[in-house]
Amino acid sequence: MRSFLERLVFPYLVYDREHSSIFPKKIPTAFIYTLGADEGRAKEMGFDVPIRLTEMLLGRMFGISETLQVADTLQFDDYSKYVSSAFDPAAKAQRRREVFPQDCQRAFELGVRLAKAAGSS
Repeated sequence: MRSFLERLVFPYLVYDREHSSIFPKKIPTAFIYTLGADEGRAKEMGFDVPIRLTEMLLGRMFGISETLQVADTLQFDDYSKYVSSAFDPAAKAQRRREVFPQDCQRAFELGVRLAKAAGSS
């Protein structure tokens, strides 16, 4: 993904102090990250660093950029088929029932914000 992003923005880079991009207009961008780790573990593992860098890069090149992190996601239908003793399958299933609908709502709201921002630019 990082290679894709670098190649996406490269044609629009400007190597001077006055401008950061020659992209012809500002467009809102967003990434939704799904993480198997919970929020605390994701922070411990440093996932926030590349996420912030990607948001900064896209913001600099194209304008508004947002990220949405959906943590502690359900990774498998049947955890017994995988080496995954670090996870509690019942807790993952419960979070999927209780929190995932909220995450979906946040993703929908992100899309609404992007559409509004695109319409106003």
